[in-house]
Amino acid sequence: MLEFFEAIRDFTETGGQVLLVIGFLIFVMWLLILERALYVFIWHKAYKKETIAAWNARADRRSWNAEQIRQAMISRVSLRLGAGIPIIQALVALCPLLGLMGTVTGMIEVFDVMAISGSGNARSMASGVSKATIPTMAGMVGALSGVFASTWLARTTKSERTHLEDALTIERK
Repeated sequence: MLEFFEAIRDFTETGGQVLLVIGFLIFVMWLLILERALYVFIWHKAYKKETIAAWNARADRRSWNAEQIRQAMISRVSLRLGAGIPIIQALVALCPLLGLMGTVTGMIEVFDVMAISGSGNARSMASGVSKATIPTMAGMVGALSGVFASTWLARTTKSERTHLEDALTIERK
């Protein structure tokens, strides 16, 4: 277990301080994704059943007021289902930008080494190059994993809204 933490420490030292920020961002993003996935698989089904039962218990399902109540019910379910998805999408977009910031700070370190040593000593520039490339890789890995999850959540929200619209039928005259 101690070796695991030492490996993480060495990796973050090699990648620079930006790597810690990216790691924290990815951790928060996956917490939000897991919370949304749990909501979809556990709590949403009960809320959807409750909404359908409330709609079916109504005596009036054909008036203009009933149509407005139906729309409000669908909107409430859809809002609950889609809560947090824009934050997840923003975090996904932020990951590669932080990786790019790590690239810039690493390249600045490389240029500092070149300015101090006066030559292109590869060994002295290696630290800056690793600080330039590792955050980029971490940002891209975080963004790619988050894109798949946020796309699935957005698509699930849209399809659940469609299913609910089909389930809450309006009686026509």
